Amino acid sequence: MPELFDVVELTVDIPEHGLCAGMQGTIVHCHSGSYEAEFSNGAGETLDFLSLVPEQFIVVWRARTKSWVPLRERIAVLMDRLPEEAEREILDLAYILHARKHQSLTRRDAV
Repeated sequence: MPELFDVVELTVDIPEHGLCAGMQGTIVHCHSGSYEAEFSNGAGETLDFLSLVPEQFIVVWRARTKSWVPLRERIAVLMDRLPEEAEREILDLAYILHARKHQSLTRRDAV
């Protein structure tokens, strides 16, 4: 559950606000079922405040613990939102990456 001052990363584009998936903002107010987030540029100037629902973002930094959310947890949140067919595609990709790593290690050991 997101909390006040957590850093979130958009998982969807919000073109009407000029925001793209991957942009990060800060939770500045928690409502019932939605969260007000502030997005700013590199100079710290506010780009926009907007209300988001959890399906539009993932938490990447927790203010309470002052720590980054581990990648595995971020991936798990996104996986929970995918349909089963997409989960199968992710599994296929994981197999490919695992095989590539194994091949790389095998080649390095052969040298």
